[in-house]
Amino acid sequence: MSQNPSNILDLIGNTPIVQLDKIPDPSGAKVFAKLEYFNPGGSIKDRIARAIIKDAEKNGTLAPGGTVVEATSGNTGVGLALVAAVKGYKAIFVMPDKVSVEKIKLLKAFGAEVIMTPTAVSPDSPDYYVNTARRVVKENPNALFSDQFFNQVNPQVHYEGTGKEIWEQTNGEITALVAGMGTGGTISGVGEFLKEQNPDVEIIGADPYGSVLKVYHESGVMTEGSPYLVEGIGEDMIPGTLHLKFVDRILNVTDQEAFHMSRKMAREEGIFGGGSAGTIGHVAMQVAAEKPPEDLVLFIVPDTGERYLSKHFSDEWMREQRMLSTDKSTLRVIHDTKSNQLPKLVSVSPKAFVKEALSLINEHGISQLPVLDDNGECVGSLRENQLMAQVLEDRDILEERVYEVMGDPFPILSENLALDSVMKHLREQPAALIEDRGKIVGIVTRFDLIDSTAH
Repeated sequence: MSQNPSNILDLIGNTPIVQLDKIPDPSGAKVFAKLEYFNPGGSIKDRIARAIIKDAEKNGTLAPGGTVVEATSGNTGVGLALVAAVKGYKAIFVMPDKVSVEKIKLLKAFGAEVIMTPTAVSPDSPDYYVNTARRVVKENPNALFSDQFFNQVNPQVHYEGTGKEIWEQTNGEITALVAGMGTGGTISGVGEFLKEQNPDVEIIGADPYGSVLKVYHESGVMTEGSPYLVEGIGEDMIPGTLHLKFVDRILNVTDQEAFHMSRKMAREEGIFGGGSAGTIGHVAMQVAAEKPPEDLVLFIVPDTGERYLSKHFSDEWMREQRMLSTDKSTLRVIHDTKSNQLPKLVSVSPKAFVKEALSLINEHGISQLPVLDDNGECVGSLRENQLMAQVLEDRDILEERVYEVMGDPFPILSENLALDSVMKHLREQPAALIEDRGKIVGIVTRFDLIDSTAH
């Protein structure tokens, strides 16, 4: 019989990785996600929760019957509440008021007490959630402040566990890691381990706009943070558990980009992560698109999307935040509802004769004709009125090759682009090409847009 875990805490760690095959640029690097929501508490923070309490027990700062206190955006609290429940400790958590209601209810389900504090206060305010947590510790005898932002057990557990797992799971082929930065423990610990195995592995931080970390990393200047909606990553101070010497670069992401990527990963890849996963995933796709196909980019999915059903997975909440159009029409909808009398895409080779192109235009009764090379790339365009004017002036053009007379390529738009954005492009151009997973699959004209809107 195989060895069974002694309790739920033995299931923490050894989370799986999975390759994404729909969202990444097919011409870029391979992209893998490490799914930390497979931990029993649903997030990567289970790792540090178990390690911090174990360390406190070992050094005597937490005695039987004691209380665990933490300032948390939710996931560290859930991890600590899970460990405290198993080990018989009381738990008190201080949280900023922007956190989802699911996290609050989850902490209470584990028997924890929750104290809410305002989000929009500076780190030196007595109401700042970290300062409130420190005050709670002073008011409760035999209380441990787990102090995830400064406790070096945090990055250490990722160095010893998460980093090693990633190296082994990718067979040492990883070329870039993308992670968020809340406490900074994950990116610091994993980054240090991977750099020791291969100094050329690039460590990239994903940071919300409004956080101070990117500017500080690049300039050493401490700025003032501003509010943002993504939970669990980004900071308005520099945590002691963030070791920026292991971070090569940091990229900023808007709330809207983060939430849309989180929703996109759920709907297209089946990866159900939170807003932080959307932030990190957005950066991972950018990084992968820069790199060659033989590279391997891995990003962290810190927690489960079930904790955000009332937030960015809710269309109503997204509309309230002005992040979701009430118009459901997309370029894909326009494309799919076009007349069935025409092929979805009529194109011509740049090596074809002009007379062949005119024959296609006449046969299908179209006004615009994209020019695609042998690889399916758009290299130019033909417009009926311009081409006919040239032929009327010089009939010898009919025997010339298309590449000698073609105009600029039409713009290429994602099939998921919203109708209002499509309209902006077609004000400047008579047509646009539709892209799905890196392949041109159709064309939409101004007439198609007007026809679709009319219906």
